Amino acid sequence: MSVPISLAYDYFTSLQANIVRALEEADGLPFRSDSWTREEGGGGLSRLLEGGALFERAGVLFSHVRGRALPPSASAHRPDLAGRHWEAMGVSMVLHPRNPYVPTTHMNVRLFVARAPEDGNGDDVFWFGGGLDLTPYYPFEEDVRHFHRICHDAVAPFGDDKYPAYKKWCDQYFFLKHRNETRGVGGLFFDDLNQEGFDDCFDLTRSVGDCFLPAYMPLVEKRRGTPYGERERDFQAYRRGRYVEFNLVFDRGTLFGLQSGGRTESILLSMPPLASWRYDWRPEAGTPEAELYDYLRPREWL
Repeated sequence: MSVPISLAYDYFTSLQANIVRALEEADGLPFRSDSWTREEGGGGLSRLLEGGALFERAGVLFSHVRGRALPPSASAHRPDLAGRHWEAMGVSMVLHPRNPYVPTTHMNVRLFVARAPEDGNGDDVFWFGGGLDLTPYYPFEEDVRHFHRICHDAVAPFGDDKYPAYKKWCDQYFFLKHRNETRGVGGLFFDDLNQEGFDDCFDLTRSVGDCFLPAYMPLVEKRRGTPYGERERDFQAYRRGRYVEFNLVFDRGTLFGLQSGGRTESILLSMPPLASWRYDWRPEAGTPEAELYDYLRPREWL
């Protein structure tokens, strides 16, 4: 069986364009376009904004890359596929707003294909993955519930088990073990999706990608005018340090990109433009900053 990869290509490129268009309208500045090619095969288009009125840094990336042998991060759980030619494509994005009351967010949808052996003894093997999550600094419970409601509704048509399973997977994946806290308030995360056939898996992946704007943009419009000062910016920078720690220590997408010879500038575009660390620091009890820590654990939001 040959995977119809052109269908995914058309969807991922249109998803990138639609999200960039909405973010440009919200910020007021155009995104920069940076196309690139990869020596081993493939390339991509990085769309980015830095120094905007709304977004201090925003990256919405499309990549379609090919290789001669699966990198360790992709073959560790699939040793039978080691050595196969492969293709990977998808959209990945991270938004770092300037206002600390507007949450950081991440979304990724992707398709990976291990091509059939050249001797003809086997088929293409595919799997989809992706998800979206929210990382507030000054959280509002109504905002978190809205985000999770949209996530729930996106996967509900594919089974009552999907939201609880993908929500739990997100809580577990975006967990900083060395800090004993979640990166944010979760959302959805799924990987290795192929059991129900290409069409159904692709439909679910599209539903997750399409839910990003209705899940996130209402929160932006609600909080972007909230006044803030140096105190809030300092706390935002401190908490952004946790984001950096997760991306560099645990994130499989970052690891895959670096192991597969991906474009370093695009891979590390997910990092915040400013972050800070303090030694053995915790906010004082009863402060707005301390309220965040009640959210940094798995909870039921619906």
